[in-house]
Amino acid sequence: FDGRPLFPERIAYTVPYKLSDAEARLYREVTEYVREEFNRAEDLQNDKRAGTVGFALTILQRRLASSPEAIYQSLRRRRERLEKRLRELELLQRGAATSALTTSGKMLDAEDLEDLEEAPEGEVATAEEEILDQATAAATLDELKKEIATLLRLEALAAEVRRAGQDTKWRELAHLLGEIFTPAGVGGRLQEEAVPYGAGPIAPPTPSPRQKLVVFTEHRDTLNYLEGRIGSLLGRPQALVLIHGGMGREERRKAQERFLHDPEVQVLLATDAAGEGINLQRAHLMVNYDLPWNPNRLEQRFGRIHRIGQTEVCHLWNLVAEETREGDVYRRLLEKIEEARRALGGRVFDVLGKLQFEGRPLRELLIEAVRYGDRPEVRARLTRAIENGVDRPQLQALIEEHALAHDAMDASRVARVREEMERAEARRLQPHYIESFFLEAFRRLGGTLRQREPRRYEITNVPATVRNRDRQIGAGEPVLARYERIAFEKELIAPPGQPLAAFVCPGHPLLDAVLDLTLERHRDLLKRGTVLVDERDMGEAPRVLFFLEHAIQDASTLPSGERRSISRRMLYVETDAAGPARHLNYAPYLDYRPCAEGEPGVGELLARTECAWITRALEQQAQAHAIQHVVPEHVLEVRKRRVEWIDKARAAVKDRLTKEITYWDFCAAQLKAQEEAGRAGARLNSQEARRRADDLQARLQKRLAELDREAQVSALPPVVLGGLVVLPAGLIAAMAGRLPAAATTSDTAAAAARARAIVMDVERRLGFEPVDREADKLGYDIESRVPGTGKLRFLEVKGRISGANTVTVTKNEILTSLNKPDEFILALVEFLEGDGHRVHYVRRPFRREPDFGVTSVNYDFSELLLRAGEPR
Repeated sequence: FDGRPLFPERIAYTVPYKLSDAEARLYREVTEYVREEFNRAEDLQNDKRAGTVGFALTILQRRLASSPEAIYQSLRRRRERLEKRLRELELLQRGAATSALTTSGKMLDAEDLEDLEEAPEGEVATAEEEILDQATAAATLDELKKEIATLLRLEALAAEVRRAGQDTKWRELAHLLGEIFTPAGVGGRLQEEAVPYGAGPIAPPTPSPRQKLVVFTEHRDTLNYLEGRIGSLLGRPQALVLIHGGMGREERRKAQERFLHDPEVQVLLATDAAGEGINLQRAHLMVNYDLPWNPNRLEQRFGRIHRIGQTEVCHLWNLVAEETREGDVYRRLLEKIEEARRALGGRVFDVLGKLQFEGRPLRELLIEAVRYGDRPEVRARLTRAIENGVDRPQLQALIEEHALAHDAMDASRVARVREEMERAEARRLQPHYIESFFLEAFRRLGGTLRQREPRRYEITNVPATVRNRDRQIGAGEPVLARYERIAFEKELIAPPGQPLAAFVCPGHPLLDAVLDLTLERHRDLLKRGTVLVDERDMGEAPRVLFFLEHAIQDASTLPSGERRSISRRMLYVETDAAGPARHLNYAPYLDYRPCAEGEPGVGELLARTECAWITRALEQQAQAHAIQHVVPEHVLEVRKRRVEWIDKARAAVKDRLTKEITYWDFCAAQLKAQEEAGRAGARLNSQEARRRADDLQARLQKRLAELDREAQVSALPPVVLGGLVVLPAGLIAAMAGRLPAAATTSDTAAAAARARAIVMDVERRLGFEPVDREADKLGYDIESRVPGTGKLRFLEVKGRISGANTVTVTKNEILTSLNKPDEFILALVEFLEGDGHRVHYVRRPFRREPDFGVTSVNYDFSELLLRAGEPR
């Protein structure tokens, strides 16, 4: 709402590397094998079988580009599976007149291939392994034997490269890791003029061992290979974590949290499972070790670090092999994307998944390059397709179509939403208080932390009691054993050049666990209550303030078996001898002080006639008032927000899982027909496909049932946590036998009301729309709307006679001013002789929070007038 961009800039760099002689030979031999098998597959005159074999060969070519480990393991597994199949066929066809091969296994057509491009990683990996290991274009046993012999030769070549350790791609990544994590790297390629990421207005990242890096690969073999090499390079295996499709949801979440907040973890090594629904904005550096053949995957990967909350420029390095057919095409694509970025900005990365190249997907262009890239006319056609697909007008149109502004709210709704945000910001609990509470409570629970930068802390040990409590009450992110940084203010989450901090605020699992344990251990102190003094009240009528906790739950259950609480709120209900109870919006006790030494004790106070009305029955009255007047508002607010979210989640779940169910239903029917025709699959049969469809159907029903339970919002009765007696300063003075300090004219309620009326009149003349909110005790007296914008001004009014010495400001008023420094105004009304007056506005009147035990602060009236200006 303030006009600032939600995201920082992002930039991608192409990092070319040249294959060694041994790697180049392996590339030529494997590529030639792939080309020959593609040609043989086309000669089969069977589109589905040709498509299936083509998919298998495509996988092989991509693994060739991934790593020596990936291509070696893939060739070995394929050779072993084809040998097994050869033995089975020889046994079956012994004595037969024909040696023709029958088709087995899963068959794919063009539509199936397109579906797999967008399928989840787990499903893609299953299909790849099934097809890669058995799909062959061999039509006879002799052809199959020849293919196996070719695979044996290629496997030996790959093993030779693997043993020799001649992995130039890894050396490129290792060099890049050195540049990212060690200052010594600055003297290397980072400063070379020819390197693309040193060019342009965006500076390269500053090398630092505290940075976080995400490395993406497409293949598990490469991931396992890189895990060992990166761990050895960094000298600490615990310096990296993995995310891949074989991990459960909870494992992925724990790995994500460790990467975000554990200072020991520098690298996240991931397959595209981390490109699906995981936020990694702790990092602003990413390497694509393998380039996906679907640009949508590229967009998803970059989107993991380029999210709301990211404060650093995002840098992406794409490793591309020189002098390879598919590498040349991809390099030209990356060059065109970089040209578009310079012209249109980083928004081009938001629409990569929508790119089409003369009506063809990128995958088809890369396959054509592998098969026919030695022909000049083919290379020219591919270059033209890339240039036309990434031309500026087309990208501009895609960006405009993608723009969030097309889904904008109307002006009146924006204004209403902004007003609510302004009020919430003004009333928020100051981070100072959360910080003070957490530091003391965490230490008392046995935690270890130290301040590393101003108001930013490193936690080196989270006690087991805190982690265990989170397992009992938590339903979101896990509590970690350590945190590299925590902070309590949004502005301190990610200062430039410093580690990302976990934002500890209400709702964070670490704070929730500490709060729950502290309440459990000290709840009796709250119940016991206390007596506080209101210095601003010169009357003699005491009041009682109750604080209640109200929780709203849904029908979901926690590991402990209890219903899950989805919203908890502190309520403050005040009552006195004269009238009904009333709800106070903010924490009013912050403006009250403890009884001083020498002032009357609790027993003496409660024995006075002014306190005779204070009985145990008040607790039930406060609770009844909360149930009738406060709880319905809380429930309505939570239910509205909850229902909107669940409706969206239900639609998304149905859409995604229904597509998968339909896919496996189709596969089951197709496989069933093949089985009835005597062509049973070797690894996947109709029963297995049907089981997957049924499992997905059960998963859909389970998730919808979970959402139904989450939609069942119900309110628990508010629980009285404790209470306190509020004594007016006037009553304390009367008991001590003295009159209260003489109040000047401006200290009376009538004078305060007159001062507010004067300021409201000034606001109207300035064109604003003021509302008197003094009775709500919000930390300000007047809320003044700026017409047509949704912005609010918050004015605290102080009236004093000319020549007065001081102005008293409460803690709540100071905190509100610090919450909204640009919108808060201290309005001083100076009463002159007769009925005259002057109005002064002081902007940013307070510079820091009062100390924890301070309830009010006296400011010099004349000094404030010197800092004041004319109302505007």
